[in-house]
Amino acid sequence: MQERSSVVDLAEQLRRELDRYSPGGKLPSSRALVERFRVSPVTVSRALAQLAAEGLVVTRPGAGAFRARARTAPAPAGDTSWQEVALSADGAADLVPRSVDASGVLASLAAPPPGVIEFNGGYLHPSLQPERPMAAALSRAGRRPGAWGRPPIEGLPELREWFARGIGGSFTAAEVLVTAGGQSALTTALRALAPPGAPVLVESPTYPGMLAIARAAGLRPVPVPVDADGVKPALLADAFRATGAPAFVCQPLFQNPTGAVLAPERRHEVLRIAREAGAFVVEDDFVRRLVHEDAGPLPRPLAADDPDGVVVHVCSLTKATSPSFRVSALAARGPVLERLRAIQVVDTFFVPRPLQEAALELVGSPAWPRHLRAVSAELKARRDAMTTALALHLPELALPHVPSGGYHLWPRLPDGTDEPALTSAALRAGVAITPGRPYFSAEPPAAHIRLSFAAVAGTGEIMEGVRRLRTACDEVLG
Repeated sequence: MQERSSVVDLAEQLRRELDRYSPGGKLPSSRALVERFRVSPVTVSRALAQLAAEGLVVTRPGAGAFRARARTAPAPAGDTSWQEVALSADGAADLVPRSVDASGVLASLAAPPPGVIEFNGGYLHPSLQPERPMAAALSRAGRRPGAWGRPPIEGLPELREWFARGIGGSFTAAEVLVTAGGQSALTTALRALAPPGAPVLVESPTYPGMLAIARAAGLRPVPVPVDADGVKPALLADAFRATGAPAFVCQPLFQNPTGAVLAPERRHEVLRIAREAGAFVVEDDFVRRLVHEDAGPLPRPLAADDPDGVVVHVCSLTKATSPSFRVSALAARGPVLERLRAIQVVDTFFVPRPLQEAALELVGSPAWPRHLRAVSAELKARRDAMTTALALHLPELALPHVPSGGYHLWPRLPDGTDEPALTSAALRAGVAITPGRPYFSAEPPAAHIRLSFAAVAGTGEIMEGVRRLRTACDEVLG
Protein backbone atom coordinates (compact mmCIF):
# COMPACT_ATOMS: atom_id res chain seq x y z
CA MET A 1 0.00 0.00 0.00
CA GLN A 2 2.85 2.40 0.84
CA GLU A 3 4.54 1.66 -2.48
CA ARG A 4 1.33 2.34 -4.38
CA SER A 5 0.74 5.69 -2.63
CA SER A 6 4.36 6.70 -3.34
CA VAL A 7 3.87 5.97 -7.03
CA VAL A 8 0.68 8.08 -7.13
CA ASP A 9 2.37 10.96 -5.27
CA LEU A 10 5.47 10.93 -7.47
CA ALA A 11 3.44 10.74 -10.68
CA GLU A 12 1.40 13.75 -9.55
CA GLN A 13 4.54 15.73 -8.68
CA LEU A 14 6.11 14.98 -12.07
CA ARG A 15 2.85 15.80 -13.83
CA ARG A 16 2.85 19.28 -12.25
CA GLU A 17 6.46 19.89 -13.32
CA LEU A 18 6.10 18.87 -16.99
CA ASP A 19 5.60 22.49 -18.11
CA ARG A 20 9.24 23.14 -17.23
CA TYR A 21 10.26 21.08 -20.25
CA SER A 22 9.65 21.81 -23.88
CA PRO A 23 7.93 19.15 -25.99
CA GLY A 24 10.52 16.46 -26.66
CA GLY A 25 12.68 17.74 -23.79
CA LYS A 26 14.43 15.21 -21.59
CA LEU A 27 13.37 14.71 -17.98
CA PRO A 28 15.91 14.12 -15.20
CA SER A 29 17.40 10.64 -15.10
CA SER A 30 15.86 7.93 -12.95
CA ARG A 31 18.84 8.11 -10.62
CA ALA A 32 18.35 11.86 -10.18
CA LEU A 33 14.66 11.35 -9.42
CA VAL A 34 15.49 8.63 -6.87
CA GLU A 35 17.89 10.95 -5.07
CA ARG A 36 15.64 14.01 -5.24
CA PHE A 37 12.41 12.41 -4.05
CA ARG A 38 14.02 9.74 -1.83
CA VAL A 39 12.03 6.91 -3.35
CA SER A 40 13.01 3.53 -4.78
CA PRO A 41 13.95 2.97 -8.43
CA VAL A 42 10.83 0.82 -8.74
CA THR A 43 8.65 3.75 -7.65
CA VAL A 44 10.30 6.01 -10.24
CA SER A 45 9.85 3.40 -12.97
CA ARG A 46 6.17 2.91 -12.14
CA ALA A 47 5.47 6.64 -11.93
CA LEU A 48 7.06 7.23 -15.34
CA ALA A 49 5.10 4.29 -16.73
CA GLN A 50 1.91 5.91 -15.44
CA LEU A 51 2.74 9.18 -17.19
CA ALA A 52 3.63 7.28 -20.37
CA ALA A 53 0.26 5.51 -20.25
CA GLU A 54 -1.40 8.94 -20.02
CA GLY A 55 0.52 10.07 -23.10
CA LEU A 56 2.40 12.77 -21.15
CA VAL A 57 5.90 11.34 -21.47
CA VAL A 58 7.74 9.01 -23.83
CA THR A 59 10.30 6.56 -22.47
CA ARG A 60 13.15 5.29 -24.63
CA PRO A 61 15.23 2.37 -23.34
CA GLY A 62 18.81 3.50 -22.73
CA ALA A 63 17.98 7.16 -23.42
CA GLY A 64 15.57 8.19 -20.67
CA ALA A 65 12.17 9.84 -20.43
CA PHE A 66 11.03 12.80 -22.55
CA ARG A 67 8.04 15.12 -22.45
CA ALA A 68 5.60 14.01 -25.14
CA ARG A 69 4.91 16.32 -28.01
CA ALA A 70 1.52 18.00 -28.22
CA ARG A 71 -1.22 15.78 -29.48
CA THR A 72 -3.14 16.64 -32.59
CA ALA A 73 -6.67 17.88 -32.05
CA PRO A 74 -9.07 14.99 -31.61
CA ALA A 75 -11.43 14.22 -34.44
CA PRO A 76 -15.00 15.43 -33.91
CA ALA A 77 -17.23 12.92 -32.17
CA GLY A 78 -19.39 10.77 -34.42
CA ASP A 79 -23.11 10.19 -34.11
CA THR A 80 -23.71 6.91 -32.27
CA SER A 81 -27.41 7.51 -31.60
CA TRP A 82 -28.32 4.85 -34.22
CA GLN A 83 -27.09 2.21 -31.76
CA GLU A 84 -30.06 2.80 -29.46
CA VAL A 85 -32.31 1.28 -32.10
CA ALA A 86 -29.89 -1.48 -33.09
CA LEU A 87 -29.34 -2.63 -29.51
CA SER A 88 -32.95 -2.55 -28.36
CA ALA A 89 -35.12 -3.52 -31.33
CA ASP A 90 -37.37 -6.47 -30.40
CA GLY A 91 -35.31 -7.00 -27.23
CA ALA A 92 -38.37 -8.05 -25.27
CA ALA A 93 -38.60 -11.21 -27.37
CA ASP A 94 -35.00 -12.32 -26.74
CA LEU A 95 -34.59 -15.52 -24.76
CA VAL A 96 -31.08 -14.40 -23.81
CA PRO A 97 -30.98 -10.68 -22.94
CA ARG A 98 -28.53 -8.58 -24.92
CA SER A 99 -28.03 -6.16 -22.03
CA VAL A 100 -26.57 -7.44 -18.75
CA ASP A 101 -26.86 -5.85 -15.32
CA ALA A 102 -23.36 -6.09 -13.84
CA SER A 103 -23.95 -3.67 -10.96
CA GLY A 104 -23.94 -6.40 -8.31
CA VAL A 105 -20.57 -7.68 -9.57
CA LEU A 106 -19.04 -4.23 -9.95
CA ALA A 107 -19.87 -3.46 -6.32
CA SER A 108 -17.03 -5.75 -5.23
CA LEU A 109 -14.72 -5.21 -8.23
CA ALA A 110 -14.63 -1.42 -8.49
CA ALA A 111 -11.82 0.22 -6.53
CA PRO A 112 -13.10 2.97 -4.18
CA PRO A 113 -11.73 6.52 -4.42
CA PRO A 114 -8.40 7.28 -2.67
CA GLY A 115 -8.73 7.52 1.09
CA VAL A 116 -11.87 5.37 1.22
CA ILE A 117 -11.62 2.21 3.33
CA GLU A 118 -12.52 -0.84 1.24
CA PHE A 119 -15.11 -2.89 3.11
CA ASN A 120 -16.62 -3.92 -0.24
CA GLY A 121 -13.64 -5.81 -1.68
CA GLY A 122 -13.80 -9.43 -2.78
CA TYR A 123 -10.08 -10.22 -2.86
CA LEU A 124 -7.12 -10.30 -0.52
CA HIS A 125 -5.31 -7.04 0.19
CA PRO A 126 -1.91 -6.90 -1.57
CA SER A 127 -0.20 -7.37 1.80
CA LEU A 128 -1.93 -10.77 2.09
CA GLN A 129 -1.24 -11.91 -1.45
CA PRO A 130 1.77 -14.19 -2.07
CA GLU A 131 3.33 -11.67 -4.44
CA ARG A 132 6.91 -12.89 -4.15
CA PRO A 133 6.06 -16.61 -4.44
CA MET A 134 3.81 -15.84 -7.42
CA ALA A 135 6.54 -13.81 -9.10
CA ALA A 136 9.08 -16.56 -8.48
CA ALA A 137 6.63 -19.19 -9.76
CA LEU A 138 5.94 -17.21 -12.92
CA SER A 139 9.66 -16.75 -13.51
CA ARG A 140 10.38 -20.46 -13.09
CA ALA A 141 7.36 -21.36 -15.21
CA GLY A 142 8.56 -19.19 -18.08
CA ARG A 143 11.79 -21.18 -18.23
CA ARG A 144 10.11 -24.59 -18.37
CA PRO A 145 10.61 -26.42 -21.67
CA GLY A 146 7.56 -25.81 -23.85
CA ALA A 147 6.08 -23.31 -21.39
CA TRP A 148 4.95 -21.02 -24.21
CA GLY A 149 3.49 -23.74 -26.37
CA ARG A 150 -0.12 -24.77 -26.73
CA PRO A 151 -1.35 -26.70 -23.68
CA PRO A 152 -3.74 -29.65 -23.73
CA ILE A 153 -7.29 -28.38 -24.19
CA GLU A 154 -8.38 -29.82 -20.84
CA GLY A 155 -5.37 -28.38 -18.99
CA LEU A 156 -1.95 -29.63 -17.93
CA PRO A 157 -2.26 -33.20 -16.61
CA GLU A 158 -0.22 -32.43 -13.48
CA LEU A 159 -2.44 -29.46 -12.61
CA ARG A 160 -5.61 -31.44 -13.22
CA GLU A 161 -4.21 -34.15 -10.93
CA TRP A 162 -3.51 -31.57 -8.22
CA PHE A 163 -7.07 -30.25 -8.39
CA ALA A 164 -8.46 -33.81 -8.33
CA ARG A 165 -6.51 -34.61 -5.15
CA GLY A 166 -7.91 -31.46 -3.55
CA ILE A 167 -11.49 -32.51 -4.32
CA GLY A 168 -10.91 -35.96 -2.89
CA GLY A 169 -13.11 -39.01 -3.11
CA SER A 170 -12.34 -41.01 -6.22
CA PHE A 171 -11.93 -38.04 -8.55
CA THR A 172 -9.20 -38.37 -11.15
CA ALA A 173 -7.38 -35.93 -13.42
CA ALA A 174 -9.48 -37.22 -16.35
CA GLU A 175 -12.59 -35.73 -14.69
CA VAL A 176 -11.12 -32.23 -14.27
CA LEU A 177 -10.94 -29.29 -16.69
CA VAL A 178 -8.66 -26.32 -15.98
CA THR A 179 -10.58 -23.07 -16.46
CA ALA A 180 -9.86 -19.34 -16.36
CA GLY A 181 -11.27 -18.37 -12.98
CA GLY A 182 -14.33 -19.37 -11.00
CA GLN A 183 -16.66 -16.94 -12.75
CA SER A 184 -15.78 -18.45 -16.12
CA ALA A 185 -16.23 -21.98 -14.75
CA LEU A 186 -19.67 -21.16 -13.34
CA THR A 187 -20.71 -19.59 -16.64
CA THR A 188 -19.67 -22.72 -18.50
CA ALA A 189 -21.52 -24.94 -16.02
CA LEU A 190 -24.82 -23.09 -16.27
CA ARG A 191 -24.68 -22.92 -20.05
CA ALA A 192 -24.07 -26.66 -20.14
CA LEU A 193 -26.86 -27.60 -17.75
CA ALA A 194 -29.78 -25.31 -18.56
CA PRO A 195 -31.25 -24.00 -21.84
CA PRO A 196 -32.27 -20.34 -22.20
CA GLY A 197 -35.56 -19.66 -20.50
CA ALA A 198 -35.16 -22.45 -17.94
CA PRO A 199 -35.38 -21.93 -14.19
CA VAL A 200 -32.28 -22.53 -12.08
CA LEU A 201 -32.37 -22.86 -8.30
CA VAL A 202 -30.04 -20.61 -6.32
CA GLU A 203 -29.44 -20.04 -2.64
CA SER A 204 -31.09 -17.00 -1.12
CA PRO A 205 -29.18 -14.83 -0.49
CA THR A 206 -26.42 -15.66 -2.94
CA TYR A 207 -23.42 -14.21 -4.76
CA PRO A 208 -24.59 -11.45 -7.17
CA GLY A 209 -22.16 -12.70 -9.80
CA MET A 210 -24.08 -15.97 -9.92
CA LEU A 211 -27.36 -14.14 -10.45
CA ALA A 212 -25.72 -12.10 -13.22
CA ILE A 213 -24.41 -15.25 -14.90
CA ALA A 214 -27.86 -16.85 -14.81
CA ARG A 215 -29.67 -13.82 -16.17
CA ALA A 216 -27.08 -13.22 -18.88
CA ALA A 217 -27.67 -16.81 -20.03
CA GLY A 218 -31.42 -16.19 -20.18
CA LEU A 219 -32.12 -18.33 -17.08
CA ARG A 220 -34.62 -17.57 -14.33
CA PRO A 221 -33.02 -17.68 -10.84
CA VAL A 222 -35.41 -19.21 -8.32
CA PRO A 223 -34.44 -18.56 -4.68
CA VAL A 224 -34.20 -21.28 -2.04
CA PRO A 225 -33.69 -19.84 1.48
CA VAL A 226 -30.52 -20.45 3.48
CA ASP A 227 -30.19 -20.47 7.26
CA ALA A 228 -27.19 -20.90 9.57
CA ASP A 229 -26.91 -24.57 8.47
CA GLY A 230 -27.08 -23.90 4.75
CA VAL A 231 -29.89 -24.50 2.29
CA LYS A 232 -33.13 -25.89 3.71
CA PRO A 233 -33.69 -29.36 2.17
CA ALA A 234 -37.48 -29.31 2.41
CA LEU A 235 -37.67 -26.02 0.55
CA LEU A 236 -35.15 -27.30 -2.02
CA ALA A 237 -37.36 -30.31 -2.72
CA ASP A 238 -40.42 -28.04 -3.02
CA ALA A 239 -38.56 -25.78 -5.46
CA PHE A 240 -37.54 -28.70 -7.69
CA ARG A 241 -41.13 -30.00 -7.75
CA ALA A 242 -42.60 -26.58 -8.50
CA THR A 243 -40.16 -25.55 -11.24
CA GLY A 244 -38.62 -28.66 -12.80
CA ALA A 245 -35.29 -26.82 -12.68
CA PRO A 246 -32.35 -28.77 -14.16
CA ALA A 247 -29.80 -27.47 -11.64
CA PHE A 248 -29.22 -26.04 -8.17
CA VAL A 249 -26.23 -23.74 -7.56
CA CYS A 250 -24.83 -23.66 -4.05
CA GLN A 251 -21.82 -22.79 -1.91
CA PRO A 252 -21.83 -25.45 0.84
CA LEU A 253 -18.71 -24.08 2.57
CA PHE A 254 -18.68 -20.54 4.01
CA GLN A 255 -21.51 -19.44 1.77
CA ASN A 256 -21.41 -15.96 0.25
CA PRO A 257 -22.75 -13.82 1.86
CA THR A 258 -24.01 -15.57 5.01
CA GLY A 259 -20.87 -17.59 5.82
CA ALA A 260 -23.03 -20.66 6.49
CA VAL A 261 -21.63 -24.20 6.24
CA LEU A 262 -24.01 -26.90 5.00
CA ALA A 263 -24.75 -29.08 8.03
CA PRO A 264 -23.63 -32.75 7.91
CA GLU A 265 -27.20 -34.07 8.07
CA ARG A 266 -28.21 -31.88 5.10
CA ARG A 267 -25.38 -32.87 2.76
CA HIS A 268 -26.81 -36.27 1.84
CA GLU A 269 -30.31 -34.79 1.64
CA VAL A 270 -29.27 -32.19 -0.93
CA LEU A 271 -27.67 -34.85 -3.14
CA ARG A 272 -30.65 -37.21 -2.75
CA ILE A 273 -33.18 -34.49 -3.59
CA ALA A 274 -31.29 -33.40 -6.70
CA ARG A 275 -30.82 -37.02 -7.84
CA GLU A 276 -34.52 -37.78 -7.46
CA ALA A 277 -35.33 -34.62 -9.43
CA GLY A 278 -32.97 -35.68 -12.22
CA ALA A 279 -31.05 -32.46 -11.68
CA PHE A 280 -27.46 -31.35 -11.14
CA VAL A 281 -25.89 -29.59 -8.16
CA VAL A 282 -23.31 -26.96 -9.10
CA GLU A 283 -20.97 -26.76 -6.13
CA ASP A 284 -19.03 -23.48 -5.95
CA ASP A 285 -16.24 -24.33 -3.50
CA PHE A 286 -14.79 -20.85 -3.72
CA VAL A 287 -13.08 -20.19 -0.35
CA ARG A 288 -11.91 -23.55 0.96
CA ARG A 289 -8.37 -22.14 1.09
CA LEU A 290 -9.49 -19.10 3.11
CA VAL A 291 -10.32 -21.04 6.25
CA HIS A 292 -9.72 -19.26 9.56
CA GLU A 293 -7.22 -20.52 12.09
CA ASP A 294 -9.93 -21.62 14.56
CA ALA A 295 -12.15 -23.46 12.07
CA GLY A 296 -11.26 -27.05 12.85
CA PRO A 297 -11.55 -29.87 10.27
CA LEU A 298 -13.50 -28.93 7.15
CA PRO A 299 -16.18 -31.09 5.52
CA ARG A 300 -15.24 -32.64 2.21
CA PRO A 301 -16.62 -31.15 -0.99
CA LEU A 302 -20.04 -32.51 -1.92
CA ALA A 303 -18.44 -33.88 -5.08
CA ALA A 304 -16.22 -36.19 -3.01
CA ASP A 305 -19.33 -38.01 -1.73
CA ASP A 306 -21.11 -38.20 -5.08
CA PRO A 307 -20.39 -41.30 -7.20
CA ASP A 308 -23.36 -40.71 -9.51
CA GLY A 309 -22.25 -37.50 -11.23
CA VAL A 310 -24.89 -35.29 -9.63
CA VAL A 311 -22.34 -32.63 -8.63
CA VAL A 312 -20.50 -30.32 -11.01
CA HIS A 313 -17.69 -28.97 -8.87
CA VAL A 314 -16.00 -25.56 -9.22
CA CYS A 315 -12.89 -24.53 -7.29
CA SER A 316 -10.31 -21.84 -7.82
CA LEU A 317 -6.90 -20.54 -6.80
CA THR A 318 -7.88 -16.91 -7.29
CA LYS A 319 -9.34 -16.04 -3.89
CA ALA A 320 -6.27 -17.37 -2.06
CA THR A 321 -3.77 -15.64 -4.34
CA SER A 322 -4.62 -12.61 -6.46
CA PRO A 323 -7.52 -11.40 -8.61
CA SER A 324 -5.19 -11.72 -11.61
CA PHE A 325 -4.21 -15.33 -10.86
CA ARG A 326 -7.21 -16.73 -12.68
CA VAL A 327 -6.75 -20.49 -12.57
CA SER A 328 -9.63 -22.72 -11.54
CA ALA A 329 -11.13 -26.13 -12.17
CA LEU A 330 -14.39 -27.70 -13.31
CA ALA A 331 -14.87 -31.30 -12.21
CA ALA A 332 -17.67 -33.62 -13.28
CA ARG A 333 -18.49 -37.26 -14.01
CA GLY A 334 -20.33 -38.77 -16.93
CA PRO A 335 -21.52 -37.36 -20.26
CA VAL A 336 -21.85 -33.83 -18.85
CA LEU A 337 -18.05 -33.56 -18.79
CA GLU A 338 -17.87 -33.61 -22.58
CA ARG A 339 -20.50 -30.88 -22.82
CA LEU A 340 -18.56 -28.74 -20.33
CA ARG A 341 -15.38 -29.31 -22.30
CA ALA A 342 -17.01 -28.38 -25.61
CA ILE A 343 -18.42 -25.12 -24.26
CA GLN A 344 -15.11 -24.14 -22.73
CA VAL A 345 -13.24 -24.83 -25.99
CA VAL A 346 -15.67 -22.70 -27.98
CA ASP A 347 -15.53 -19.83 -25.47
CA THR A 348 -11.84 -19.66 -24.53
CA PHE A 349 -9.90 -22.45 -26.32
CA PHE A 350 -7.73 -23.03 -23.21
CA VAL A 351 -6.12 -21.34 -20.23
CA PRO A 352 -2.71 -19.83 -21.21
CA ARG A 353 0.00 -22.38 -20.57
CA PRO A 354 2.40 -20.01 -18.74
CA LEU A 355 -0.31 -19.34 -16.15
CA GLN A 356 -0.96 -23.06 -15.70
CA GLU A 357 2.77 -23.73 -15.36
CA ALA A 358 3.02 -20.92 -12.81
CA ALA A 359 0.15 -22.44 -10.84
CA LEU A 360 1.98 -25.76 -10.71
CA GLU A 361 5.16 -24.03 -9.57
CA LEU A 362 3.31 -22.10 -6.88
CA VAL A 363 1.29 -24.92 -5.31
CA GLY A 364 4.33 -27.21 -5.40
CA SER A 365 6.60 -24.76 -3.60
CA PRO A 366 7.29 -24.66 0.19
CA ALA A 367 5.95 -21.10 0.14
CA TRP A 368 2.40 -22.29 -0.64
CA PRO A 369 1.54 -23.96 2.71
CA ARG A 370 3.30 -21.11 4.54
CA HIS A 371 1.14 -18.61 2.69
CA LEU A 372 -2.07 -20.47 3.51
CA ARG A 373 -1.14 -20.67 7.21
CA ALA A 374 -0.35 -16.96 7.32
CA VAL A 375 -3.60 -16.02 5.61
CA SER A 376 -5.57 -18.31 7.93
CA ALA A 377 -4.15 -16.58 11.01
CA GLU A 378 -4.55 -13.08 9.60
CA LEU A 379 -8.15 -13.59 8.48
CA LYS A 380 -9.09 -14.79 11.96
CA ALA A 381 -7.46 -11.73 13.51
CA ARG A 382 -9.29 -9.44 11.08
CA ARG A 383 -12.62 -11.20 11.60
CA ASP A 384 -12.26 -10.85 15.36
CA ALA A 385 -11.28 -7.18 15.03
CA MET A 386 -14.34 -6.44 12.91
CA THR A 387 -16.80 -8.32 15.14
CA THR A 388 -15.36 -6.56 18.21
CA ALA A 389 -15.58 -3.16 16.54
CA LEU A 390 -19.16 -3.76 15.41
CA ALA A 391 -20.23 -4.82 18.90
CA LEU A 392 -18.59 -1.72 20.36
CA HIS A 393 -19.63 0.95 17.86
CA LEU A 394 -22.68 -0.50 16.08
CA PRO A 395 -24.58 -2.74 18.50
CA GLU A 396 -27.83 -2.15 16.59
CA LEU A 397 -26.45 -4.23 13.69
CA ALA A 398 -27.42 -7.85 14.28
CA LEU A 399 -24.71 -10.44 13.60
CA PRO A 400 -26.27 -13.84 14.31
CA HIS A 401 -23.52 -15.83 12.59
CA VAL A 402 -19.76 -15.32 12.71
CA PRO A 403 -18.11 -17.58 10.11
CA SER A 404 -14.85 -19.47 10.58
CA GLY A 405 -13.85 -19.05 6.95
CA GLY A 406 -14.16 -16.62 4.09
CA TYR A 407 -13.51 -12.90 4.15
CA HIS A 408 -16.67 -11.05 5.17
CA LEU A 409 -19.53 -10.60 7.64
CA TRP A 410 -23.26 -10.26 6.88
CA PRO A 411 -24.87 -7.91 9.42
CA ARG A 412 -28.62 -7.40 9.41
CA LEU A 413 -29.68 -3.77 9.54
CA PRO A 414 -32.51 -2.41 11.72
CA ASP A 415 -35.94 -2.82 10.18
CA GLY A 416 -36.80 -0.08 7.73
CA THR A 417 -33.20 0.89 6.96
CA ASP A 418 -32.72 2.42 3.52
CA GLU A 419 -29.80 0.38 2.13
CA PRO A 420 -28.93 2.73 -0.76
CA ALA A 421 -29.03 5.74 1.57
CA LEU A 422 -26.71 4.01 4.03
CA THR A 423 -24.33 2.94 1.25
CA SER A 424 -24.13 6.54 -0.01
CA ALA A 425 -23.69 7.96 3.48
CA ALA A 426 -20.93 5.46 4.20
CA LEU A 427 -19.06 6.50 1.06
CA ARG A 428 -19.32 10.14 2.10
CA ALA A 429 -17.92 9.14 5.49
CA GLY A 430 -14.99 7.42 3.80
CA VAL A 431 -15.89 3.72 3.84
CA ALA A 432 -17.21 1.59 0.95
CA ILE A 433 -19.74 -1.10 1.86
CA THR A 434 -21.84 -3.52 -0.18
CA PRO A 435 -25.65 -3.30 0.11
CA GLY A 436 -27.53 -6.53 0.63
CA ARG A 437 -30.24 -6.15 -2.01
CA PRO A 438 -28.16 -7.45 -4.99
CA TYR A 439 -27.69 -10.77 -3.14
CA PHE A 440 -31.39 -11.64 -3.43
CA SER A 441 -33.08 -12.79 -6.63
CA ALA A 442 -36.49 -11.86 -5.20
CA GLU A 443 -37.73 -9.54 -2.46
CA PRO A 444 -35.32 -9.67 0.50
CA PRO A 445 -36.74 -10.56 3.93
CA ALA A 446 -34.66 -7.85 5.63
CA ALA A 447 -32.03 -5.20 4.94
CA HIS A 448 -28.38 -6.26 5.14
CA ILE A 449 -24.90 -5.09 4.27
CA ARG A 450 -21.81 -7.15 3.51
CA LEU A 451 -18.57 -6.07 5.15
CA SER A 452 -15.28 -7.49 3.87
CA PHE A 453 -12.24 -7.61 6.13
CA ALA A 454 -9.82 -9.05 3.55
CA ALA A 455 -9.31 -6.09 1.22
CA VAL A 456 -8.10 -3.62 3.86
CA ALA A 457 -4.56 -2.98 5.07
CA GLY A 458 -5.02 -4.42 8.58
CA THR A 459 -6.91 -4.36 11.85
CA GLY A 460 -6.28 -0.65 12.39
CA GLU A 461 -8.05 0.15 9.15
CA ILE A 462 -10.91 -2.13 10.18
CA MET A 463 -11.42 -0.21 13.43
CA GLU A 464 -11.32 3.13 11.59
CA GLY A 465 -13.72 1.84 8.94
CA VAL A 466 -16.28 0.80 11.55
CA ARG A 467 -15.99 4.22 13.21
CA ARG A 468 -16.72 5.84 9.84
CA LEU A 469 -19.66 3.48 9.37
CA ARG A 470 -20.97 4.65 12.74
CA THR A 471 -21.02 8.19 11.38
CA ALA A 472 -23.00 7.03 8.34
CA CYS A 473 -25.47 5.12 10.48
CA ASP A 474 -26.01 8.17 12.68
CA GLU A 475 -26.90 10.13 9.54
CA VAL A 476 -29.31 7.54 8.11
CA LEU A 477 -30.75 5.79 11.14
CA GLY A 478 -31.14 8.94 13.21
